[in-house]
Amino acid sequence: MDRRWGISVPLPELSLPDQRELIAELPDLGYTDVWSSEANGADAFTPLALAATWAPQLRLGTAIVPVYTRGPATLAMSASTLAAAAPGRFALGVGTSSNVIVERWNGISFDEPYKRVRDTVRFLRQALRGEKVTESYDTFEVKGFSAGLVADPVPPVLVAALRPGMLKLAGREADGAIINWLSPEDVRTVVPHVQQGGPDKEVVARIFVMPDTDPDTARALARRHIAAYMNVPVYRAFHEWLGRDEFTPMWQAWDAGDRKAALAAIPDSVVDDLVVHGPAQYCRERVQQYVDNGVTTPAIALVAPGDPTEAVRALGLK
Repeated sequence: MDRRWGISVPLPELSLPDQRELIAELPDLGYTDVWSSEANGADAFTPLALAATWAPQLRLGTAIVPVYTRGPATLAMSASTLAAAAPGRFALGVGTSSNVIVERWNGISFDEPYKRVRDTVRFLRQALRGEKVTESYDTFEVKGFSAGLVADPVPPVLVAALRPGMLKLAGREADGAIINWLSPEDVRTVVPHVQQGGPDKEVVARIFVMPDTDPDTARALARRHIAAYMNVPVYRAFHEWLGRDEFTPMWQAWDAGDRKAALAAIPDSVVDDLVVHGPAQYCRERVQQYVDNGVTTPAIALVAPGDPTEAVRALGLK
């Protein structure tokens, strides 16, 4: 696999139209990929469609599209459309998302997440090839769906995964895994579960980065992001599995309703493990450590405030 160097889109602090020139510059800066996400901002597909026209050299990926918030057929159509618009340059990443996004924001029951992802991947494998699907899965039923638009080549499907069950599913039934909120050292624990499905599986990692930000500012911002994620049940369970006992005082304070104490309880060492910050050259080297430990496609996610232009340029490989 060729060396990949990705970045998350849309870029922060810029309107979508204002990102055109910077996105177009990415290939010249050494970036090979752009990976989107979907929570409460832009949807997962539109920023990639724009990037496909602004920088046709870039590979495009969703990291991730929730399997609950679109029906299976609609998800297949969205993926086929973007894959047909950018032949051979699109990868579909799917995952459970979280109970917050699925239940609280979309009013959909967050039931049987493992089975829902498994069933969706199995459906997508058939649907994206243009096969007619009539199937009763454990978590949904499809009766006679055939995609009217089939991309050539069919896009790979990756699964967002945290713990062993989903990681093994990503390696066994998909083309790889998408991981996030972990340290370079944690990659050594995570990746072998994916590679049980084969040594050629792709592993995409969203890596949170704040280049050229002073340590106090970086850690203060990072603590807010960490607290927001690590108290979501799926991420809490992930770090409990990783054995990150340093989070216990934060979880206890959060459970008691003391948000200020929860933030203060996150040690600097944990912040430095999970969020890359410091001079741009150090940040590039730290991202490379993820690659050295088994990540095939790093996807840098900028979390520093302000215009991202200089940070994007500083983190490029050229």
